[in-house]
Order: sequence, then structure tokens, then C-alpha cells
Amino acid sequence: MTVPADPMSTALAPFVAMLGAYELGSGPVAVHRGLPSSTVSITIPEEDSLEISWVGRPGSSQRHRAVVAGLHLDAAELRQVGCTRGVWLTLSPLGAGALLGLPASALAGHIVDLADVVPAMADLPERLAACRTWPQRRALVAQSLLTGLGRHGERANHHELRSAIAALSGTTRVQEAAFRLGCSRRHLSSLVRAEFGVTPKEYQRLVRFETVRGRLVDAARSRGVGLAAVAAASGFADQAHLTREWRAMAGCTPTEWLRAEGLAVQGPSVGDR
Repeated sequence: MTVPADPMSTALAPFVAMLGAYELGSGPVAVHRGLPSSTVSITIPEEDSLEISWVGRPGSSQRHRAVVAGLHLDAAELRQVGCTRGVWLTLSPLGAGALLGLPASALAGHIVDLADVVPAMADLPERLAACRTWPQRRALVAQSLLTGLGRHGERANHHELRSAIAALSGTTRVQEAAFRLGCSRRHLSSLVRAEFGVTPKEYQRLVRFETVRGRLVDAARSRGVGLAAVAAASGFADQAHLTREWRAMAGCTPTEWLRAEGLAVQGPSVGDR
């Protein structure tokens, strides 16, 4: 998936991790693997709808005009026919409450239609389709989010949740994160489960996975770093350990995913490791 970077307004920046136009390919049918994520994502095709299914779960296929996906530890497959462009944005767990009006836990592990989550945005896909340029589309989405912030912004000042995200992202040990926050492990677990819909350890696992994904892409683009080095930098025992974790979460090996994205890294294929 090709997504150009885009700066965010000051008001939305704490809650929107990314907002950009995507392009799944030039063919009439495009298939994209949606990887596990610590963010809430919204995908709005430029035309028609998206068919989405969980990887490895027969019969899980759904079709939506616009899609909201909560935090999830499994991969999904997105299939788009005809026009393979659209708008894609990701929200921090805090962003779900501040912009959509419900905690991220209400969406965790689920893929639902945007209209069902935020009825006020039900006509957003049609309004985006009427825009002629990307700046117009971006402005329309940003304005819709700002409207949501005006309605639900009281959740935006939840200092404890901000601190929990920072603490969990800064260590791989839940007990250490709780110590940094000055609370018990049980309190941290209850808070994260209630707001994010995952356990603190699962959230850390998602953050680690996303860090590895970024390093894999950087390594592939630089052509100077191999998978073994990525594994070592990410705290895995070895390349095989990284491969097992990646397969468990992404449903494929790192090498297979990079090839599907049109990338490759140095070193032997990890498919047989």
C-alpha cells in the first residue's frame, strides 16, 4: 500500500497518527494485507466498497463502504475491485474516544462499517467521491474529525491514558510500566483492558510488531541491513524467533510480506528457518 505522508493540524495531531491517500496498485483488482496494529484505522475507498476477511478464518469475509478496524493482533486481507485508491487514516487509542465518541475497546478485534460507528460520518464516502483533488479530500476528512472532536473532546484530556501509552511503549515489561506510572500492575491492566480492549502485554506486543515492521521496511530500502540484524535490534533471540512471531501475527514470514510489498532485504529467506 502506498501512502504519502501528510502533516496534521495542531488540534488533531495528538489523536491522528496518519492521514493520507492510498494506492493499492494499478490493476483492476488489488489485495492488501492489513497487519496487526496498536491504532484504530479507518479506510475509505474512493469508489464502491471493500471486501475484508481475517487471514486464516474461512467465512469471515465482509463488505463495507468504509471500514473502521480496532486494535487487532491478527492480519486481515483487503480486496478492492475497480478503482484501487482511497483515504486511509489511523487514530491513537485516545483518538477513538476523542474523535469517534467511543473507547477503542469497543472496536478491538472488530471490523465494522464507519456509518455504524459514527452515523454523522455516514455520507463521508460520497462526499469524498465528489472531491476532485487530494487537498479537498484531506480537508473534508480533517473537518469531519474536528467536528467529532468538538462533540467528544472531553475524553481528550485523559492524562492517565496518555501516561499509560508512554509507559507501555517505553518498556517490554508490564511491571516496569506500572512502576513508572506509580500504580499497581492490576490497576494498569484494568485501565488498558477497559480503554483499549487488549491487555498491557498485548499492547506492548503490538507496539513491538510495528517497530519491527518499520525496521524491516527501512532495511529493505537501504539494502544494507539483513533480517538477522533487524531481529537483534528488536530484542529477538535470533532471526528464527523473529520469523515465528511475525508468522503468528501476520500470517506469513517477513520475507513473504516484503516481497508482496515489492521489497526485499539482505540475507537468506526466512521461510524455511
